[in-house]
Amino acid sequence: MNKFDRQSSSADTQTLPDDIAEELSRLPSEVISVDDAPSIAPPVPLSQDEVRTIVMSLMLTMFLAALDQTIVATALPTIGRQFQDVSNLSWVITAYLLASTAVAPVFGTLSDIYGRRAMIIISLSLFVAGSVLCAIAPNMPMLILARGLQGLGGGGIMPVVQTVISDVVSPRERGQYQAYFSSVWMVGGILGPVIGGVFAEHLHWSMIFWINLPLTAAALALLLPKMKKIPVFHRKRKVDWLGGVLLMASAVVFMLVLTWGGTRFPWLSPTVLAMVGGAVALVVSFVWHARRADEPFLPLPLLGGSVVPFGLMAGGCALGAITGLTVQLPLYYESVYHLSASEAGLALIPLAAVSTCGAAIAGRTMARAKHYKRVAIVGTSWAALCGLGLTLTTLPLWGLLTLMAAFALGLGTTFPVCVVSIQNSVARPQVGTITGALNFFRSLMSSFTVAAFAAILLIALGIDVPLAGEHHAAGAVAIPTEDMRHAFRYVFGAATALMTGAALCLIAMEERPLAGPSAQQPVEMAE
Repeated sequence: MNKFDRQSSSADTQTLPDDIAEELSRLPSEVISVDDAPSIAPPVPLSQDEVRTIVMSLMLTMFLAALDQTIVATALPTIGRQFQDVSNLSWVITAYLLASTAVAPVFGTLSDIYGRRAMIIISLSLFVAGSVLCAIAPNMPMLILARGLQGLGGGGIMPVVQTVISDVVSPRERGQYQAYFSSVWMVGGILGPVIGGVFAEHLHWSMIFWINLPLTAAALALLLPKMKKIPVFHRKRKVDWLGGVLLMASAVVFMLVLTWGGTRFPWLSPTVLAMVGGAVALVVSFVWHARRADEPFLPLPLLGGSVVPFGLMAGGCALGAITGLTVQLPLYYESVYHLSASEAGLALIPLAAVSTCGAAIAGRTMARAKHYKRVAIVGTSWAALCGLGLTLTTLPLWGLLTLMAAFALGLGTTFPVCVVSIQNSVARPQVGTITGALNFFRSLMSSFTVAAFAAILLIALGIDVPLAGEHHAAGAVAIPTEDMRHAFRYVFGAATALMTGAALCLIAMEERPLAGPSAQQPVEMAE
């Protein structure tokens, strides 16, 4: 008999005191609680077919969100005529953007608390409910409210989809998938106005909302059966609802300032200044609360470090540049090159489409290269040089479109590098939170850039600038060609400055190693 056998036999013959035995009998119910514990053993790996099915369903889900940001634009005149209300038409788009921007960090954080499956179901349910209410809306106020509800669901789709991808694909491979989703976003943005116009002209404008039902059903039918196999990294904890409300309220007020400033109210009007003060007060309140809460809604230290702030700024600058140019370039095409509204829309394709090629190049580079951020540094630097060329030269239309495509190619490399680097820099249970914060910041940056580019044109031209979708109006044609060329040099200069800032942020951002399929260890699953 060895020493371990002797110890066991002696222990079997001993009798514990009653008080100790009673205490031990209570230990399992008091100590063991696996609800919040991450998985220690690695889950059963997903097969390639299962990953492909999940990605396809997520791409379809992303297509829904991208489509509904633009599909309404061409149907607005028809909607306005039916409801005999043209003055509030802009709110049909604004309500969606306000709601989707405000809830992006909320859904990201809640996916880290309650799981991806619950949040994707909730976001798609809100999206479908809003779509149905939009389709049956009897008047303009109800349509605007329904669009806000639809935006609540649409705003949750983007961060949750990106978070699910981080759960099923290793960081080194993730860049390629981010490029796929960039292409889906581009296709949805381009097809949206076309589909909306066809439905409004040949069928009924409500079809732009009814079409969401079969698409959502198909996405859920593909995704839900596979969701149980996706690794679980969320951690249940107390939800900081006050912090979430303060964050959403500050975003809504700030977005209203950018929407109304310079259009409905002058920038220095008492109304806009009061709203700016309110937004600042809400931000200060959120920061004060986050510093004192035990488990804040958005932990402020998560936004620090040597990766996250630089990645947020680089991604925000790049998305802001392409969004601002997409909104304002039709005015330039119509005034300088005398294109029609539809031709001006087609002329935007090089900017939107080629940027996805840049994202694909960056994604493939990340899967192979050790120093993956170099491709984004080169790309943003190249985009800045192209922007400088746009600023300093006067080109024929074919030359402008070629240089614009080269600009977009470099700009597109930013997106997969920033998203993957940010997700790779935080613990697994915080990926949803940081992804929601990323989408939130990029949306704010896009809105700010659109307003800034419009203000630049206003100052340079000295007249009111037509809004997106109104460029074909007589006011756009009446602007002298040389004045428009001169004014847009400042817009191209602002885009150049944004891409220069993105390049500098990428240079300053720490380049951390990306884990690949062979490098993943079970311990990573329990971070």
